[in-house]
Amino acid sequence: MSTYLLVHGAWHSGRSWDRVVPLLEAAGHRVLAPSLTGYGDKRDLLGPDVGLETHVDDVAGLILEEDLTEVILVGHSYAGMVISSVANRLPERIAELVYLDAMVPVDGETAVDVMPVTQTLIDSAATSAAPWRIPPMPEFPAPFGLFGITDPADVAWLRTMLSDQPVLCLLQPARLDNPAVHAISQTHIHCIGSDPVGFERRPVAAPATVWELTSGHDCMITVPTELTELLLKLG
Repeated sequence: MSTYLLVHGAWHSGRSWDRVVPLLEAAGHRVLAPSLTGYGDKRDLLGPDVGLETHVDDVAGLILEEDLTEVILVGHSYAGMVISSVANRLPERIAELVYLDAMVPVDGETAVDVMPVTQTLIDSAATSAAPWRIPPMPEFPAPFGLFGITDPADVAWLRTMLSDQPVLCLLQPARLDNPAVHAISQTHIHCIGSDPVGFERRPVAAPATVWELTSGHDCMITVPTELTELLLKLG
């Protein structure tokens, strides 16, 4: 049995993994898919002081509370920033880092450094009544849809779980200054076929493994079976 810890991306919640969790569990694995502070069942904790470090504390705290070891730590999108810093803090407890269509920082980089297009979201929020929070992305025409989702029923379901994103999450730097973090195996899963304008994926350095998945960005919702099959290769 392996332990999978699935970390959702910006605006989302732990419910975004609802179609993947039972598939991994049916294969005999332990799966945790928490909502980070400010999202989902923790939406009431959203505030201007919630940042990347808050979310690193969330995940690292869960690992220690549950005494998890040999964790397959999966981060979707923004959560690539989160899992990087978690692994830096607790490298001895992580067996694999999985970057699922995710931001991949180096030490000291912010989300804006990794994906400069996010600066436009911060700038837009700055002119609003609540400059510390960024509302969810709008739905675009196919094939982009809402986070890569175009099926109306799936779009409607996704909307029930979306929350605003704190700006501080995009401005605090990831930490990867622990030499032990660089010995952890990495797998990168790239969703291909409908990359939005302004999105640029960084090259992945060897010896990391790279897989491609034909899907929009929220592949855990659109192709959960195919995603699970890839994750099970690590278990």
